[in-house]
Amino acid sequence: MLPSRHVSRRTLLVAGLATMTVPAMSSCSGTGGGARRPVTPPDDFSTPLAVPPLDEGTMVSPGVREFALTAREGTHDMGTGVATPTWGFNGDHLGPTLRARSGETVRVRVTNDLPEETTVHWHGMHLPAVMDGGPHQMIEPGGTWEPVWTIDQPAASLWYHPHPHGATEEHVYRGLAGMFWIDPDEGPDTRLPHRYGVDDVPVVVQDKRLDDDGELDLDDQGLEIGLLGDRVLANGTWGGHVEASTELLRLRLLNGSTARTYGLGFSDDRDFDVVATDGGLLERPVATTRVRLSPGERAEVVVRLAPAERVRLVSYGAELGDVVIPSVFGADDVIDVLEIRARDRLEPSPPVPEVLTSIERLDPSAADARREWELEGREINGQGMDMDRVDATVTAGALEQWTVRSRNPYPHNFHVHDVQFRVVAVDGAPPPPLLAGLKDTVYLEPHVSYDLLMRFGDHADPEHPYMFHCHLLLHEDDGMMGQFVVVDDGDAADLSGHEGH
Repeated sequence: MLPSRHVSRRTLLVAGLATMTVPAMSSCSGTGGGARRPVTPPDDFSTPLAVPPLDEGTMVSPGVREFALTAREGTHDMGTGVATPTWGFNGDHLGPTLRARSGETVRVRVTNDLPEETTVHWHGMHLPAVMDGGPHQMIEPGGTWEPVWTIDQPAASLWYHPHPHGATEEHVYRGLAGMFWIDPDEGPDTRLPHRYGVDDVPVVVQDKRLDDDGELDLDDQGLEIGLLGDRVLANGTWGGHVEASTELLRLRLLNGSTARTYGLGFSDDRDFDVVATDGGLLERPVATTRVRLSPGERAEVVVRLAPAERVRLVSYGAELGDVVIPSVFGADDVIDVLEIRARDRLEPSPPVPEVLTSIERLDPSAADARREWELEGREINGQGMDMDRVDATVTAGALEQWTVRSRNPYPHNFHVHDVQFRVVAVDGAPPPPLLAGLKDTVYLEPHVSYDLLMRFGDHADPEHPYMFHCHLLLHEDDGMMGQFVVVDDGDAADLSGHEGH
């Protein structure tokens, strides 16, 4: 059962949101008092962008790569000159970029040196449910967990983060997050910028709010979607710059925030190419001036630079659809995220290929099952999360169509564990180009139906479930999450022996 503190305050907020006036919505505040703070811009961009350490693990035998992660306490300066208490993997804040190849077997030794239990979920990864790192795979303080799986999916920019039920928002917000890059089986794709930290740079975008003592403010301000910070960082750097030495620069963007949706572009409104989304390369690059990323979503963009120029990566708010009073949810916040400084001389880069990959065509008429999920309040189909309830039993190898819809006038999104899906229709129409690739997380505009087509793999396990949920982490923690189990044909789910918490 969810803690009772969520019921009274959240229920009242959900029930009254649609009828709130502008002044009432604009003054939403939590127990700490005061309205949501405006975003604070950096004074300058003189700080070099922190690039997470690259960890390619250890090859312990042909095709087997081992990693080690330790979740620990630390401190980190978020641009105030104060050592803010934080959590991180293998360091004080955030974690290394893990990198492996498709087809390899990976083993990760995860150690929990935190004062409370946590998990590590491999967001976007196709793997057995018992290795997924969801709320059923808790790691006690001082404990270790060693998931092992074989990477069976295309090259992609995934990420890892905690997933303890009821505490995911806080654990991610404190700094527990990192990227997991999958390369093709033969190594990095040299048709695109691919040198880590040189012309291929991870960018983890997160917003934070600090109290008067320089500590992370965990008060969600009473805002329906959770905390919107007033300080936006890239890789934990506030006011950071990256020095570019090549004509083309690839940025692998991750929205690692707990609630805020970004509409990312550049300060001069230039075109750039989106070459990949959550699950890997698009079939063709998409030229655009904006890319919308809700919490958990990723996009790989390639931008062309001229010698000696400076340009900033900016969030111009986000198109949130038909939400009530968009400014309350950050839609009007214009935020400088980082600055790109091109050298006086730039190394030539090959052009972005016109064709990047091919993606399997899935036929909705061939779906083995169809399911509908409605998100409202803190529930999916009228039910809050129950760790002992199976919401869907899926046959291994099945092709299913899930139709997902938000019934609230405020932001939600939808994430499915284990699979990458295709968005085949948005309110019955073909999806826009940026939703045409492989996805594991999708923003849900209010009162719009999204048809998601997904094929479930061969990791049948009737005892261990996967999750599907809203990835606005306060919503997830408050119960907007369900479970599905993948079984062999004719089998039934059985959670009676699982290690629940």
